[in-house]
Amino acid sequence: MTNGDASMGNTRTIVSLDNIEKSFGDNVVLKDISLKVAKGEVVSIIGSSGGGKSTLLRCATLLETFERGSLAYGDMIVARKEPDGRAVYLGKDILKQARLKFGLVFQNFNLFPHRTVLQNVMDAPIRVQKRDKGEVEKEAHELLSKFGLGGKENMVPCELSGGQQQRVAIARALCMNPEILYFDEPTSALDPELTQDVLKIIRDLAKEHMTMVIVTHEMTFARDVSDRIVFIDKGVIVEEGSPEQVIDNPQHERTRSFLRKIYD
Repeated sequence: MTNGDASMGNTRTIVSLDNIEKSFGDNVVLKDISLKVAKGEVVSIIGSSGGGKSTLLRCATLLETFERGSLAYGDMIVARKEPDGRAVYLGKDILKQARLKFGLVFQNFNLFPHRTVLQNVMDAPIRVQKRDKGEVEKEAHELLSKFGLGGKENMVPCELSGGQQQRVAIARALCMNPEILYFDEPTSALDPELTQDVLKIIRDLAKEHMTMVIVTHEMTFARDVSDRIVFIDKGVIVEEGSPEQVIDNPQHERTRSFLRKIYD
């Protein structure tokens, strides 16, 4: 457990998903999923490909809408659950406010290819948050320096390695000063050496008590960095608990079978 304070007294809920159901056509990909994340907590979501992990993240970050259940950021209800279970999203203003609460780091970086590193990091705080350009530029330089990217501010993404691009993407997300950071398989596009650089940054953020939800296939990393691990299979949460509970002493055969494939 990295962030003991997340479970001791400091329990303000940052995001709450309740009874989420999401379908693509006739295919139900999330079935009655409920997940709450407290301030300062690091939650890793593990499971086989196609199990619903990334879809859950996309629902939490408003890239997908779900049909049933509710979503809230703190006290702000984003989608409410009607008496019949149906989800009703609130107005555009609420959605806009909700998007300011989180940062999202994709597996394929999603940087603007023709903008410099510095422009990529500064764009959203200035354009979306309407913050002072000088203040944002100072913060962007500090973040890039912290992540070993000082001197690369004027490069464009294609001049950087994959690991460097992912570090720019993390700096871009952090420059929005989000309450929670989501990572969707942040190292899946990287070779092993570059993977370690990115994982070190996420480890350091965990030490700083950044609230994070990480979809990952890196089991050793998940075990080291997480306060809680959630195992999703076929659209349902099969098991969740501390890393020691879920990885070292899983209670469900589906969890044991998944971990055997990973470790064997």
